[in-house]
Amino acid sequence: MPVRERNGKLEWRFKVNGHEYSHITDLADTERNRTKANRMEADARRLVTEGRGTELRIQVEPFSSAADAFVTWARGEYVDHPNSWKRLSGSMTGGKVFFGKRPLSSVTRGDIEDFKSWRRTVHKVREVTLRHDLHALSLLFQYGAKHQWCKVNPIREVEIPSDKDAVRMNVLSKAQELAYFTACESLRIEKAAHKRTKEARGLQDLWDLHTLMVQQGCRPEELRELEQSAVDLGQGKFTIQAGKSDAARRTLRMRSESRNIFTRRLATAGRWVFPSIKYPARHIGQAQRLHAAVVKRSGVKCVPYDFRHTFASRAANDEGVPLPILAAIMGHANLRSIMKYVHTSQSQMDHQMMRLDSLPAFCPPTSVKNGEETGKVGNGQEDRQTPITPTVRVQ
Repeated sequence: MPVRERNGKLEWRFKVNGHEYSHITDLADTERNRTKANRMEADARRLVTEGRGTELRIQVEPFSSAADAFVTWARGEYVDHPNSWKRLSGSMTGGKVFFGKRPLSSVTRGDIEDFKSWRRTVHKVREVTLRHDLHALSLLFQYGAKHQWCKVNPIREVEIPSDKDAVRMNVLSKAQELAYFTACESLRIEKAAHKRTKEARGLQDLWDLHTLMVQQGCRPEELRELEQSAVDLGQGKFTIQAGKSDAARRTLRMRSESRNIFTRRLATAGRWVFPSIKYPARHIGQAQRLHAAVVKRSGVKCVPYDFRHTFASRAANDEGVPLPILAAIMGHANLRSIMKYVHTSQSQMDHQMMRLDSLPAFCPPTSVKNGEETGKVGNGQEDRQTPITPTVRVQ
């Protein structure tokens, strides 16, 4: 149907030769206005089919409202991947502050360069964050072009930061891990002593969540969204049911410390393994404030994902888990992804080279000595040396 309701207004859209054209009008959804919107759609279609698509009038749409409409679209487009649209929404926040109510069509590549400088100097963002912002803005301009809010995508004409530093390489040592969890427990005891029950419980959630990450290698959101029905204490297994991909939806066997945590948490009936303190019907959030407090006390600079990196690196380097199996445990479909998590130190490289040096040496069947090619026995001892006479072909 060429005309439909969109956020209380009428929108017309059509496709010609695989290209989509659409526009949200300022008309309310009434029968009379639908007739008018159909007429607008017919005029626009005629211009496109006659090769005069460039004559379609650009609609003045403020950046802020265009960004809001884009986030609404993204929420429906990525309904199966909520973290994707949430990241896009977060990237739009800075853009709405910087561009405000400027028409989307008026944003130039120079404006984008100024936006990059503003993000770097005012917000002190890392290059990987700026890269995410620019990719999100590029999608916004593509979305705006379909609605006749702009003609060009200025992001295509600016330099986007490299993603070479996008992968964190922070693996916690045993001492750092002990310091973090010791600080977490000491804070929990202090909060409980001062009757700050919610914070004490939040710190217990943090301790359990990060322990499970370093024991099982799960993503933090996989554990936060884990339902009690997906945990089988009898079999000693739990299932990630809401993974971000087919490979992410997997069943893992519990390690001994993990079983203790699940047993304790399932003693309280409910839907979630990690229920929210404020909203029991929901699961817990990211608890960034409590994590920051633990980091400050322990002196261990880390983010939650570092516990997942720590699990992967220890499993591969210390415990010898084959990479294909480790990829399946981590919820990855290919080895390229798992290599972002496995970080090898110089000491580990030295250890493996020393181990190889202790193995029996391999000797080639022949060697060159004094300019003469000689035969050798397989054990590397020159028990006999027989000159090898070159073959001469007789004409």
